Amino acid sequence: MAKRKASIDIRQCVACGCCIKVCPKGALSIPKGIYAEIDKNLCIGCGKCAKECPASIITMEVAE
Repeated sequence: MAKRKASIDIRQCVACGCCIKVCPKGALSIPKGIYAEIDKNLCIGCGKCAKECPASIITMEVAE
């Protein structure tokens, strides 16, 4: 099974912070206050952030 990582469409993110609250590894942050960013090194591909995102803009993609 391929490893997955979260990916955010930053053009549509409104920085609500819902994804940050559910990430078990602290892989998400809003450093610029405009959109959430993912630290791919910390992301374990659990998909909790994608399920929690009210705008459905976080997707799980096969890691490279």
